[in-house]
Amino acid sequence: MEGKNEQRAGLLYGIGAYVMWGLVPLFWPLLKPSGAIEILAHRMVWSLGVVTIALLAVRRWAWIGELVRDRRKLALISVAAATITVNWGLYIWAVNNGQVVEASLGYFINPLVTIAMGVLLLGERLRPVQWVAVATGLAAVLVLAIGYGRPPWISLVLAFSFATYGLIKKKVNMGGLESLAAETAVLFVPALGFLLWLAATGKSTFTAGGTGHGFLLAATGIVTAIPLICFGAAAVRVPLSTLGLLQYLAPIFQFGLGVVYFKESMPPERWAGFALVWLALSLLTWDALRTARRNRALAVKLLATAAAAPATATPTPEGAAILPGDAAPPGGATTPTPEVAATAGTEAPNPTQQKIT
Repeated sequence: MEGKNEQRAGLLYGIGAYVMWGLVPLFWPLLKPSGAIEILAHRMVWSLGVVTIALLAVRRWAWIGELVRDRRKLALISVAAATITVNWGLYIWAVNNGQVVEASLGYFINPLVTIAMGVLLLGERLRPVQWVAVATGLAAVLVLAIGYGRPPWISLVLAFSFATYGLIKKKVNMGGLESLAAETAVLFVPALGFLLWLAATGKSTFTAGGTGHGFLLAATGIVTAIPLICFGAAAVRVPLSTLGLLQYLAPIFQFGLGVVYFKESMPPERWAGFALVWLALSLLTWDALRTARRNRALAVKLLATAAAAPATATPTPEGAAILPGDAAPPGGATTPTPEVAATAGTEAPNPTQQKIT
């Protein structure tokens, strides 16, 4: 009963995290007339304050010493911080310049880009259905390029920057809260320096926009940290496959806001491109669920074989035991690792490496 309650709570935390990320396009326009770079700098500065308070509450500090002593990991964190800066900054700019739909496309195609990078950079092998999904995604980008009259560069930069960020974070292997603290710590000095420069040159909107505007800029730290904390709570309670499915909530909400609330144009070519993307993601999801189900069945079979082995073991003259079939999987294959729906065909990602928009 307690396990079911934990899973139910984890599911609610996960839904809450992705819904908040999906609704964040409603927040960034409230920060006008601040520009995207100023908003981004405030987000970095105030996020560090919020995660520091969170770390104080949970008393997790041992990782700092380990990170400082590991130069390679520190360098990777710095690269990850630079990559997420590009992603955050472009996303804020896109939302505040009427490109919410194209920004949502970036998060729809991100799983496809992640798979492509796994093949090109990590030498991973795809199943036939995954190749079809990637090809369908490529066709979608071509259709959307025709519809926009240009390549959907906002979507592509968002997707590739996050895929790169995820690849780096896979190598770093840190918790979500710790990772955000480390990245914002790296970005804190340049971000604060930029804000001080704006204030010195009279271009800052932090105080010029009034008390309410200043509070909204400070709230960027909360907007960044709260969904991450909810996600962290979900990640330890529900399977990665569930989180992989839930991640589509964010771009779905963003797309809906772009079309319904912000009333962005959706000509037939754009609908056709999005339909192809959704078809590709449906193929990935179906293939991942099928593979995960097959892996679970194989794991159960192996456990049953192992449990029965002591009772049916035949002693050898030397007193050793021979297990039936040597407990090998059918066909001699090793047990594959279950995969997350959102990144089918690649190594299941650490849930703390998910995007924070």
